[in-house]
Order: sequence, then C-alpha cells, then structure tokens
Amino acid sequence: MSTMTATMPSSALDQDWRRVLRWGLICGGVLIALCLVGMPVELDRRELIERYLSLGYVSVLMIPILIGRIAATQVVLEGVESRKQGLYDLVTGLAVGILGGVSLSLLIVALDSWDLRDPLVNWSPKLFRFLTYENGIGFGLMAWIVTCGLLGMMGAASHVVPAMLRRVSGIVVLSLLGISVLEGAIEDLSEGFGLEWLTDLLYAKKGGLTLTSAILAGAAIAFVAVLTSGRVKALTTSYREKEGADRQKASIILFVVVAVLVIVLPIFLGKIMNELLANVGLFLLLALGLNIVVGLAGLLDLGYVAFFAVGGYTTAVLTSPNSPFFAPEMHFGFALIFVVIFAIVVGLVIGAPVIRMRGDYLAIVTLGFGEIIRLLFLSDWLGPYFGGAQGITNIPGVDLGFATVKGTDPRSVFYLVLFFCAIAIYVSWRLQASRLGRSWMAIREDEQVAETMGINTVNSKLMAFVVGAVMAAFSGAVLAAKVGSIFPTSFMILISIIILVVVIVGGMGNIAGVMVGSFVLIGVLGGPKQPGLLQEFQNFKLLIYGMLLVFMMLKRPEGLVPSARRSRELHQDEFLQDAWLKGDKPGTDDDDGETVGDDGGEEE
Repeated sequence: MSTMTATMPSSALDQDWRRVLRWGLICGGVLIALCLVGMPVELDRRELIERYLSLGYVSVLMIPILIGRIAATQVVLEGVESRKQGLYDLVTGLAVGILGGVSLSLLIVALDSWDLRDPLVNWSPKLFRFLTYENGIGFGLMAWIVTCGLLGMMGAASHVVPAMLRRVSGIVVLSLLGISVLEGAIEDLSEGFGLEWLTDLLYAKKGGLTLTSAILAGAAIAFVAVLTSGRVKALTTSYREKEGADRQKASIILFVVVAVLVIVLPIFLGKIMNELLANVGLFLLLALGLNIVVGLAGLLDLGYVAFFAVGGYTTAVLTSPNSPFFAPEMHFGFALIFVVIFAIVVGLVIGAPVIRMRGDYLAIVTLGFGEIIRLLFLSDWLGPYFGGAQGITNIPGVDLGFATVKGTDPRSVFYLVLFFCAIAIYVSWRLQASRLGRSWMAIREDEQVAETMGINTVNSKLMAFVVGAVMAAFSGAVLAAKVGSIFPTSFMILISIIILVVVIVGGMGNIAGVMVGSFVLIGVLGGPKQPGLLQEFQNFKLLIYGMLLVFMMLKRPEGLVPSARRSRELHQDEFLQDAWLKGDKPGTDDDDGETVGDDGGEEE
C-alpha cells in the first residue's frame, strides 16, 4: 500500500497564516478575558519568587506558552507522511505569541484612553499599573509583545527539544511552582517535624522563594529528575502488568503505605492543615456516594445535596438540646441509626418517582428535588420543627468515652471522617465487584440491553439511590457534629455540582479516581465555602471549576484516574480500530479481566 505524502512547507515562513491568525486571536482573547475578570491583579499579592515573580504574572504568562504549544501541535494522519518539527513550529509559536501580545497591548492603550469601569468593574488603574510594570505605557507595550512572542515560541519548542530536556524542565517548573504556592502547607509540615530551619532557607520573610533558593532547589530537582528518569514509569507499568497473587500483594503493600501515611501524617500537622484534611474527607465521603449513583449506575443526580441535608438535620434534631420541637438529646452513635433509616426512606422517596427517567430529564427532576428539600427546611411551615432560617444550634460533638470529637479539635474530626471514609471505600469496593455492582454498570452501558438480559433495573436503580443517600447522610451527620450548628444555607445546590465535578475530574466509576479528584479539587481549590491550599483563588474557584470541567469533558472524559471499563466505554471505537490495525482477536484480557472488542460472537 502506497503512503500518501502531505504537502510540505517550502520554508519556515510558508505558514498557514489563517490558522496562525486564529490561534493568535484566541491567545489575545484569553489574555484580555483573564485580565478583565480581575485574576492577575488579585493574584499579584502572592509572591512566588521574592521581588521577581508573582502568581498574578504567572497566570498571564502561562497562556502564550500553552496556546503556542497547541498551535504548533502537528496532526498526524494515518497513512500520511508527517514533516519533521523544527524551525517551522518555532515561527508558528512566535507569531501566535506576538499576536497575543499585540492584543494585550491594545488593552493597555484602551485602559489609558477610556474609562469603562461602569460595565467592567475590573477596568481599573491597578490593572493598568500591573500591565505596564509601573514603568509607563511605552515600556508595557513593547514588553508584552516581546515577552508573549518568546513565550509562544517556548511553548512551540516543547515539540522540538529532546524528550529528556522537555521532561526535566517541566518537572522543575511545576515543582518550583508547587513549592512556592504551597508555602503555608510546607511551613506547617516543617513545624511538625522540627524542620523550621529548612523553610527559613527556602522562603523570604514576606513570603515567596528567594532567588538563591529557587535556583538551588531547581538544580536539585533537575538532578533528581535525571537520576530517576524512566523509573517511575517502569514501576507503574510493572504494577499494571502484575496479575493474580502478585497484583494482590502489590495492592496490599500500596494500601498499607497509604493508610500509614494518612494515619500518621495528621499528628505532625497543625490545626489549619487538619481542618483542610477534614473538609477533604467530608467531600470525599459525599463523592464516594455520588460515584455509585453517577459513576457506577449512570444516574445523573443533581439533587444529591438533599441526602446530605437529611443526615445533617436528623443528627441535629436528635442530639441538640436546642431542637425546637423534639429534643431527645441522643448520643451520636444512636442518632446514626436513625440517620441511616431516614436516608433510606428519602432515597426511596426521591428515587421511586424518577426511576423511569433518563439523561437530562433525570438531572432536571433530581435538581428540583434537591431544591425542594432545602426550601422545606427553610420554610416557615416546617420552621417549628427544624428552626427555619435560624437552623439548629448547640449540636454536641461525638462523645467517644475517652475523648470528644468536636470542631475545635480538627485532628479528631479528621480521624472520625477517616473512619467513615474507610467504611465507604470498603463498601464501594465490595459492591463494585458484586452482582449488584455489575448490574449497575450494565445499566450504565445500555439499560435496554441490561433489562433484556434479565436485570431488574428498577430495584438496581433504587439500590443505587439508597446506598448513595446513606453515604451522603453520614457526611451530613459528621458535618453537624463538627460545626455544631445546621442551617439551610449549608446545603445549597452548588454542593451537588461541585461533588459531580469532583467525580468527573477524578474518574467516574473508579474509587481511586474519586479520591484523587477530592484531594486535587477540594484540597487545592476548596469547597463552596471552605478554603483550600490556594486561598488566593477563593474568588475564582467556580470559574476554574467550570473551565476544568469543560476541558475534562472535551479532552479526557474518563477522568484523571480512569477505570479500564469506563475508558472502553468512552473510547470503544479507538479500541476496536487499534485491535483491527494490530490484528488482535477479540478476547484479549484487560485490567478488569474483561474482554476487549468481543461482541458476543463465537471465536473461529
């Protein structure tokens, strides 16, 4: 079969200028939009390298690099000879970056010429001073055009430079950025281990790395990256290739290591970091429940916060002496029994009417149920029973006999949350491999086929709602004991959306993915009202959540840590095409022990 040859450019200037113009305008539009939402000015207060670089400038400078890399990406078609990447791609990145810098320069001129603060609240002298480096308009115009051009070329150069150099430089940049941004967490951890001298060497008194420490740390990170080149990937590949007893043994070792770290590490952390871990655990518990409903059963539930509210209010009514109508002042352990009962009842009440709905209709109806539950707790009609807008206060902590778990001791709250998360992880793992779990996944893949094969889809869906409701109710119960008060505003519909984002970004249908999603999103950015490690992004977290969700849906819908089964569902055509090109027969085993590309026919 003859190989087709693509039209090769005669020189580096023989560009597809229409494509270059399109990416350049995209770069400029993103830069202008970023400035007008106020992110660079807001983040400029956080220094990464003392006197030389702030988080605000990083948020702007990374755009030309990313778009320059994307613009220089070569699409390789099957059977078409591709050109060797080099100077041509550098010119592409340079042109795209310059166009982005020109767009930013036009914004500087507009800021200097007109006052548009009435419709655009961030159209301010602060933004003008930020963009001109406080050195005048002429310097700012030239600086951004040159800087964006060089950065765009740098992004394109990632396709040209050797793989080792690209890998090491990426690790160095990301590691230094992480060390700078996570300064508070590192200082808190160093105090617990008595390593304050190390942070004194790394960070300046007013915050941020010193220039000397940044250079030395970068050199050390580069040395370690070169020394360990390929070993991490080899270990990961080795783990994935293990089967049977060897795979089980490796998994047990990995689980024990993670469990020891999770149990021991909080002892050396301060109150702020333990509070953060407790919040991550609460959202992880919620995400594990929603993962069963959405990730395993494929039921798009946008009213999941209703179960969270039921658990919180049930605990508050049964344990608080300030419950307005009925105050038995039960122990937290006895109250949990009723929390489970009410969660099951509400799960059945919400699940039964919507059991025949699918897709968007299911999402809209469950969204309505979530708002109905919140408004009922807020209403004057149920105010005499649940406190209305005043909520229920004076909720006692969890009395364990030898200690009391309450919000003033974040470490004890974290261990309580860890206990419930361990139960939820074990239950999820057992259910996922059970007959019920397989029926959930069959319904997710094709409900009509599952029903034809004899699966009771009604009972399976109701069980998914019930199990998810119980896990969410446990999280609500712990929240009530942690905070000491419950209000209807604690259960906004936004919580359901953020938990859904956590499950999608982490990896639907995969327990490890949900854990990674919770730590990455809730731990770094924070929850709806809970701060994360990057407190500077507090005002922009919903914007970042939205951008991240769109990106994941377009580029990696299976999530950061996908399950093999979910990847097959989303990329079935690609798997079948690869199998055809390689000449593989259906029946090849994958990570889950399932068959790939087997449509049920008999082997020849």
